[in-house]
Amino acid sequence: MNYVLFNNLANNGEGEKWADALVQKLGVKEDEYKKTNLVGLDLPAFVKDVTAEDIIYLVGGDGTLNRLANDLQDTEVPCPILLISGGTGNDFLKDITENYPTDGYTDVREYIKNLPTIKVKGTTCHFINGIGYGIDGMCCEVADQLKAAGKKKINYTGLSIKLLLFKYKTPNATVTIDDGEEKTYHKVWLASAMNGRYYGGGMKVAPDQDRKGDSLTCVIWHGSGRVKTLAAFPKIFEGKHVEKTDMITVIPAKKVKVKFDIPTAMQIDGETVLGVTEYEAWK
Repeated sequence: MNYVLFNNLANNGEGEKWADALVQKLGVKEDEYKKTNLVGLDLPAFVKDVTAEDIIYLVGGDGTLNRLANDLQDTEVPCPILLISGGTGNDFLKDITENYPTDGYTDVREYIKNLPTIKVKGTTCHFINGIGYGIDGMCCEVADQLKAAGKKKINYTGLSIKLLLFKYKTPNATVTIDDGEEKTYHKVWLASAMNGRYYGGGMKVAPDQDRKGDSLTCVIWHGSGRVKTLAAFPKIFEGKHVEKTDMITVIPAKKVKVKFDIPTAMQIDGETVLGVTEYEAWK
């Protein structure tokens, strides 16, 4: 049996349309597949009914994959889980297809085990790509507001530039790596902990990070004014921003702890958490 799992909230609320398009592409008959909305679904109970001969097609983006990974972290899945691009950013698939090329669809089972963990505001969960704390978190916050107001198409790059120029207030950050000495950074634009290389719909935040490795990459953008930051910002899409060592600090780490001196939004695989003053992440 082919199982098509979709998130009807993904891709600006068009998740089911993507699922229907997949069914047409597969060319399967009506009695050869079951289509199920992930929202409200008990995933551990769902996978107990599948066999090694089945195939699960997961239609969604990074947020959808994050949800599946957290729900199935302690559950063995006997059949392939093939991820189909159906989100807004799709940074996981971008990273995978560049770093670990495959023929056809990607079976995500090996990528959703032994994931890094984040603890924030009393909640602990796993993440797939990375944590964006700072202007990228605020970008997701504003994007959520625009979606709630009915806007369908969000230009995240343009939104980031507007926030960079006018609205985002740079906090100071105290960063602790691997339980070592604390270091304070001033005028912080972002303080990310990365498991993959990408987030934000194509921002190559940590170009040397290997998600199959045993550590994270902490990336801190700090100390630069608005004009200088804006001039360097486009380089993040190629990963060349890290060459600006006067404003970008890159640190491999097993464990990262970041404290901001003012509450700031953050994102975890594209999902927004508001009013954060500190987080802790480890792998």
